[in-house]
Amino acid sequence: MKAFFVQIKCDLGKAYDVASALADAEIASEIYSTAGNYDLLAKFYVEDEEDIGHFVNEKVQILPGIKDTFTVVTFRAF
Repeated sequence: MKAFFVQIKCDLGKAYDVASALADAEIASEIYSTAGNYDLLAKFYVEDEEDIGHFVNEKVQILPGIKDTFTVVTFRAF
């Protein structure tokens, strides 16, 4: 399994709705509210052979209330 993070910018007033939708979809292992340029930070896991770009495009970015995303691919846990 490979882990990666997605920072999510939400439409104004929609951060809690987006966080709930992510939780309901059961695709994120962790979801955090953040301060700064993005509203949420979510951690995801996919199988080694699964394409992260397709996953984000087809399962995350389709959720209502998401304005923008920034994906951070991780390589190793210490």
